[in-house]
Amino acid sequence: MDSVFKALSDPTRRQILKLLRASDLSAGDIAAHFDVSKPTISGHLSVLKEAGLVDMERHGNVLMYRLKLSVLEEAMIPFMEFFHRGAAPLKKKGKK
Repeated sequence: MDSVFKALSDPTRRQILKLLRASDLSAGDIAAHFDVSKPTISGHLSVLKEAGLVDMERHGNVLMYRLKLSVLEEAMIPFMEFFHRGAAPLKKKGKK
């Protein structure tokens, strides 16, 4: 859980997640949205991947990144329950 919040703490990584919410993108396509070096974007993508927030798939020479919403949802459920004090706890999918 700490790695998820560490990954979300950086505004560049949050912007990358926002881009991936719209569609899967290559590392180069992601880098084109930022005024930083490609190795810097690669580092951000590594942090997001290690936190389980994105998946990467190789298509030939191209690395495609995809958002993993399930990990983000799991991280946010306890956080949202904290702010809903007094209200019934939020139910996780598949649990009653």
